[in-house]
Amino acid sequence: MTDTMPSPYDALMDVVRDRRTSRAFDPDFEIPHEHYDMILEAARHGPSGANSQPWHFIVVTDPAMKQQLGDYFVAEARRRGKLKMKFPTPNYSGMKTAPGLIVVVGDFRYTRAFPVLGDGSELDKMYHQNAERILLQSVAAATMSAHLAASALGYAVWWVTAIGQEEAQNAFKPLIGVPEDLAVLDIMCFGPPAQPPYKRWKKELDEIRSWERFNMANYQSIEDIEEWVRTTRAKVMYKDESKVD
Repeated sequence: MTDTMPSPYDALMDVVRDRRTSRAFDPDFEIPHEHYDMILEAARHGPSGANSQPWHFIVVTDPAMKQQLGDYFVAEARRRGKLKMKFPTPNYSGMKTAPGLIVVVGDFRYTRAFPVLGDGSELDKMYHQNAERILLQSVAAATMSAHLAASALGYAVWWVTAIGQEEAQNAFKPLIGVPEDLAVLDIMCFGPPAQPPYKRWKKELDEIRSWERFNMANYQSIEDIEEWVRTTRAKVMYKDESKVD
């Protein structure tokens, strides 16, 4: 590479570092159809266990459908509040007017593609649990590729993942025509942000990296984690990294 041309790594890291989360977008912007294809082309090339590619992506442009999806999450946030979960829940209303919205669907039947016995034994159950982790990691890899592609196109993104409940599946599947034996795993919202998004706090490299063996200096006990949840979580979830103590 010349001194004036960034290396592929530098170009990649520019996109990675500049990826921003936003929960409120410009409602008047219309995502070009070719941008959906560009984003999902990146997702299509994501790695997956056994090259199973256990994913499908549903582009949602219908405002009424976005409204219904957003209404569900708003109601769920209110329920969490009544249950006193003490979780700093975001305002899900931004989903309703997000210019871009893609529903990420996973096919857990593809766990058969990974090492399993298939005899219903306890050992088989263990292998099935591992197969599910492989599948989820695979879908997450494709989804992250889509997020980076959206960021490279100049959009802010929002990774909505709080949809593991059975009743959420029951609400979403009929709405967007997902077959019963598939699962809605994530919703990706994106578009020009309504306000300039900020960079969130990230751990330092030395805190997440070990050489040869796990560095116990970075180990956190369950008490440490509970203290982090109690005193720090709310400070780092939705605040500019420059404002985190």
